[in-house]
Amino acid sequence: MNDIRQRVVGLDVKVPLLDGTRRPYINFDNAATTPVLWDVIESLDLFMPWYSNIHRGQGFKSEISCEAYDNAREIVGRFFGADLASQVVIFVKNATEAVNKAARRIPLTQDDVVLVSLMEHHSNDLPWRSRARTIHIALRPDGSLDMDDARSKFVQHGSHVKLLAISAASNVSGFITPIHEFAELAHSYNVPILVDAAQLAPHRTIHMRSAGDPGHIDFLAASAHKLYAPFGTGVLIGPRKLFAEGPPDYSGGRTAEIVTEDDVFWASPPERDEAGSPNVIGAVAMAAACKALSEIGMERLAAHEAGLTHHALTELGKIDGIEIYGDPNPATAQSRLGVIPFTLRGLSHYLVAAILSTEYGIGVSSGCFCTHPYVIRLLNIPEPVAWSWRKQVVSGVRSHLPGLVRISFGCYNTMEEIDWLIRALHNIVAGEIAGAYEQDRASGAFQERTFHPDLAQYFEL
Repeated sequence: MNDIRQRVVGLDVKVPLLDGTRRPYINFDNAATTPVLWDVIESLDLFMPWYSNIHRGQGFKSEISCEAYDNAREIVGRFFGADLASQVVIFVKNATEAVNKAARRIPLTQDDVVLVSLMEHHSNDLPWRSRARTIHIALRPDGSLDMDDARSKFVQHGSHVKLLAISAASNVSGFITPIHEFAELAHSYNVPILVDAAQLAPHRTIHMRSAGDPGHIDFLAASAHKLYAPFGTGVLIGPRKLFAEGPPDYSGGRTAEIVTEDDVFWASPPERDEAGSPNVIGAVAMAAACKALSEIGMERLAAHEAGLTHHALTELGKIDGIEIYGDPNPATAQSRLGVIPFTLRGLSHYLVAAILSTEYGIGVSSGCFCTHPYVIRLLNIPEPVAWSWRKQVVSGVRSHLPGLVRISFGCYNTMEEIDWLIRALHNIVAGEIAGAYEQDRASGAFQERTFHPDLAQYFEL
């Protein structure tokens, strides 16, 4: 663990607590964003003196930047097991933009059907709704994806189904989707599959496979900020043939080979779909992170995080009044991600998150995590109740919004950090809360009345 932790930026940072002390920050919010690897910082330090625009100049720095950008594309593609002869790697802003680009570039009509699941992040649900009929695959009682219902949906909608779009893993419950089994199902109906790999990519090896494999992945979306390289970059990987057809969703610089007063001849992929000056720094950062993770070993990371998950589930299960959603069984830790959602009886998820931060220096997420339909199903909230809180949110009040507390592990987290969390939760359940907290009706968040640290002491532009 020591050599992994030494590669992560910011683990020595201490944050202020309500009691006036400072302690090392514990980040259990890796499902949202991971910290940066020193490998990435060092690569950027070496590259920055040579940073320049690409594919437009013939200066020496431009040549180096071009080479770095093209190499980054190849490194990222190979990290995901893409067939670079038949698939194209397109750099975008993040996984959300990747799915939106796919939704605009894949030929769809309002008569077509796109199958998504009720487990999806909004980013792999909302983009499809304006392009086709979006049908949701049902969930099993534990919140995992129902393969039998997926089969029935293919039978029910027949040739109208034009795409299957699913997450490789849930950002709420940590369930891992058998993406290659779903790919085989989709391909048996001559339907392509898009996989939102943002949540799985930092935890497991992903191999898209060649087009001749029945279980191959046609489209893949991922974000650098979940891969220990948060520099505003993501990737969309898909069939080169598709992206060589039709106009791009954004047009401008780099997207065209020739432009006349009346005509335009579009560039070949990937340039056709990377309008404007690209984020060269982001591409280099993402590639450096992929190289570092490969060097550390994805199997090694998976084994470490499974140990963390087993320990956390075991100890969380001993807390009075806790309810763990998804799979609470420590014995299955190896087959899931270290993403654990829970509630504490009688306590707002907003309040629990605020106490953990203010009194213990622990960062977690709380709420619905951009997966409203999924969280409503997990919480088993009746529709009339759900409708009531929806009306409150629309009117600007989020204080009663139902939700969960979510902890999520990264490659650098430790058993000792989990033990500190468990101690904190035991104290909270026992009513040992030092602060006096007030809730903001508009945001729902709680703030301790007297705790107002000067943020400028820690960072200021």
